[in-house]
Amino acid sequence: MNDASPDKIVRSEEEWRRSLSPEQYRITREHGTERAFTGPWLEEKRSGTYSCVACGAPLFASDTKYESGSGWPSFFRPVSEDAISEHQDRSHFMVRTEIRCARCDSHLGHVFPDGPRPTGLRYCTNGTALSFAPEEGK
Repeated sequence: MNDASPDKIVRSEEEWRRSLSPEQYRITREHGTERAFTGPWLEEKRSGTYSCVACGAPLFASDTKYESGSGWPSFFRPVSEDAISEHQDRSHFMVRTEIRCARCDSHLGHVFPDGPRPTGLRYCTNGTALSFAPEEGK
C-alpha cells in the first residue's frame, strides 16, 4: 500500500497526547496492542465505517469485517489502497507487516496472509485505534 497521502497529518507528540485518551495514545503513537478480546468493536455487527481514532480517516467498511477468532477486529480489505500504509515490524523476535493509517501514521495493528477470500488477507486491528460510524437508519 501507499506510504504517502496528499492530506498527510503531522502533529507534535504533545498535540497527539491532548487529542487522544492515554490508551489510544499508547496504541496509536507508541505502537501498543490491546489485550485480545478486550477492545471495542470486536462484536460490532452493524453496517458502517471504521475510521482512524486519531484523525478520522476512513479505513475499513463493515462489509469487509469478519470473525477471525484472533480476539481483535479483523478485515479482509481497507476502504481504498491508499488508506493504509505497511511497514516491516521486527519487534518481539518476529518479522511482521505493521499497518498504519496512511493519513496520520497511527499504528493500527498488523496484516497477515491468512484471511478469507477474495483477498486472503487479515487486517488484524486494535479496536482502540478505530472509531465506528454506523450507517444512517441501520
